[in-house]
Amino acid sequence: MPAPTPLANYRPYKNLPPLAGLCSLEEAARPGLLVEECVRRLKRCHYAFQRLHEILTARITAEPIYELKTGFAHHAYLCAEHVTALRTRIGEMREPPLGLEEVPHAALAMFFDEIRNTPTTEELLYGIYEVAMPALAGAIAAYLGDTNRLTDAPSVRVLRFAQLELKDCLDWGRQATAALITPAIRSRFSAWAELLGQLLAAAGGLDGTTPATDELPPRHYSAKPYVYDPIPQRDERFTDPWNQGVNAESFLYNETYPARAKALMMLYKRLREIDVPEMMARIITQTPGKPWGYYRDMSRQLWDEARHAMMGEVGFVALGVDWTKAKVTLNWSYRLNTECTPLEAHGVLYFIEQGLMPRTGKRYEFEVAQQSGLPLMATLQDFDWADEVLHSQIGRQWYVPAFRNLQEALHYGDVAWSKILSNWVTVKEKGLTQHENWWPAVYTMACQAAQEEPDPAVLAFCETYEGKRADLKEVGEALSS
Repeated sequence: MPAPTPLANYRPYKNLPPLAGLCSLEEAARPGLLVEECVRRLKRCHYAFQRLHEILTARITAEPIYELKTGFAHHAYLCAEHVTALRTRIGEMREPPLGLEEVPHAALAMFFDEIRNTPTTEELLYGIYEVAMPALAGAIAAYLGDTNRLTDAPSVRVLRFAQLELKDCLDWGRQATAALITPAIRSRFSAWAELLGQLLAAAGGLDGTTPATDELPPRHYSAKPYVYDPIPQRDERFTDPWNQGVNAESFLYNETYPARAKALMMLYKRLREIDVPEMMARIITQTPGKPWGYYRDMSRQLWDEARHAMMGEVGFVALGVDWTKAKVTLNWSYRLNTECTPLEAHGVLYFIEQGLMPRTGKRYEFEVAQQSGLPLMATLQDFDWADEVLHSQIGRQWYVPAFRNLQEALHYGDVAWSKILSNWVTVKEKGLTQHENWWPAVYTMACQAAQEEPDPAVLAFCETYEGKRADLKEVGEALSS
């Protein structure tokens, strides 16, 4: 029988847990990875998270399915947070210059290029949730198994968080692929799926711990240069996407209407915010060369706006209202994405955010929610308000410095907004919409669910966006200013 090792004989004081709970003494006594190898592997994980963030963000706008838009927004934000954490950790490990913008291996770059360029949603889901993220999760698990959990405790902490949230992403992704990728669809891209595997193998695995090669197979989807698609798309539940027939702000700020009905209109405004991720994805994708903090903060705001849309969805469902009967327009994101530069679009966003800060903005909406007698509404609007305060700060940090002062930045956004007003007549003449007044049907549905009689004055509301924009400024006034 071998003699007991010193580690086996060692006892901490009064048998207290050793090493601050990081690991056992036996684990801490293993050599683990040296700093250079830790940095090399962490850079590979950083690269993977950064590419996933890029791909998910770029596909939000043109993805028609609402649940996928919001899912991509969430996962892009999570990837951005893990990029940030890894950049910080790598910078702590004797690594100036960091070299974080370097491509770890040509095959790994081609691997992510192929996923980015997929022509279908199904292939995109497969590439991200059945290949890329599982490979990344495997690389993180291997790192945690190989590194010394005492010496490398800061990296372990960063990667444990990443591991936790990757699992959430993968759980969601498995459900999405199961719902959308049939065996027949899967068989159609089997050759491309094999290519992804070949590329990972050529890169030495995602973490580069197996033999790599410089010989790459021919490109498939990425043989053609990537072109970002800025045209917002919606699924078939959005039946009248050019509709501008109900001016929600005119109703909300009219003192004669009751708070409970205004709560219903605020839910519409929240759900309508799905157009913000559509235009912010374009700003992020087509604004290169910024410090990483810009992309992290903008991705947080994009995710918040997607969350606001889901808050509207939940509020409608909770009130027994079919939200698809409210005609959620894409007119705003479409025109910003096709008629304005990314900076102009950011200017419009910032100008609107500043209009939400006074007492007549988000505070007013929260107070109306409290007055509505609907506890869920107060919660939704309270967090919506908190988020918008944060978004205003993000704009001050990343948008305003492009101008000489705040006033110039605000004026630029105001002018850019006026630039896309108004196409109310144009879309009607083109037959894209008749600007149906959907409000009576939605309000009646809410009243029926609550077993209440509709208020005739509320039911009769019929103001449109023909002559006013969302801040209630007249179109002619906006143009002249």
